[in-house]
Amino acid sequence: MAIIGILCFLYSYFIEPYRLQVNTFTIPTEKLSKASFKIVQISDLHCDKKQRNEPKLVKLINHTEPDIIVFTGDSINSLGALGLFKKTLSSLKAKMSKLAVRGNIDIWYWSNVQLFEGTGFKVLDENSVTFDKDGEKITISGLQCENESKLNKTLKDMPGEYFSIFLYHYPGLIESLENLNVDLYLCGHTHGGQIALPFYGALVTFARFGKKYEAGMYHVGDTDLYVNRGVGMDDGLAPRVRFLVRPEIAVFNIKPVGRNSSAE
Repeated sequence: MAIIGILCFLYSYFIEPYRLQVNTFTIPTEKLSKASFKIVQISDLHCDKKQRNEPKLVKLINHTEPDIIVFTGDSINSLGALGLFKKTLSSLKAKMSKLAVRGNIDIWYWSNVQLFEGTGFKVLDENSVTFDKDGEKITISGLQCENESKLNKTLKDMPGEYFSIFLYHYPGLIESLENLNVDLYLCGHTHGGQIALPFYGALVTFARFGKKYEAGMYHVGDTDLYVNRGVGMDDGLAPRVRFLVRPEIAVFNIKPVGRNSSAE
């Protein structure tokens, strides 16, 4: 048992944190008739001074040639990592736009730091951006973490005919979207628990609904919720480990109805 424990720790420290995974989903919608949009989501980079997945992240994302890249919060674990974070985001290429919302770490510790300056990312907070392709539109809205009281203000006037994507760091607003036009809700925060057990999943998520929305895709009401496992790892006294929770990049192909949602 001791040997198994040691091997699991070595795997979770030296191997799994670097096994960056690309998960691809097709989201069919009746709100589009001919245009399609490729959205790449990254979350919870938690950059440290030590470089880990950042170069691989840039290579994988740029290879997908996305229309839009979105970052759903938690940037750096220390100010010493700011240069690496900015270099990573600056190196990402999107055909149409790069958008971000701030996570809890960004608000609690780095609220006065210009995290996104010079990266090409536009920060969303209580506002929306509309994108046109082949004469059809999608809208992406965002809220800064800890600003959930502004949810209705942000989304209440969202045109129902537009495919609507909502960015927020926490998954906890998913059950507050009744009568609001949100087709796809992208978030992070949980890291999928960062450590998970077979048949049980995340040990802890630090999220409002606990393990109910710990990682992956959920369909709630009229909304698809995707909880991204993130790329990096929490700061603190605990060792930087991941176990059965690989870091991820999520790719969403928003297309006219023709096939069911599926992971590829």
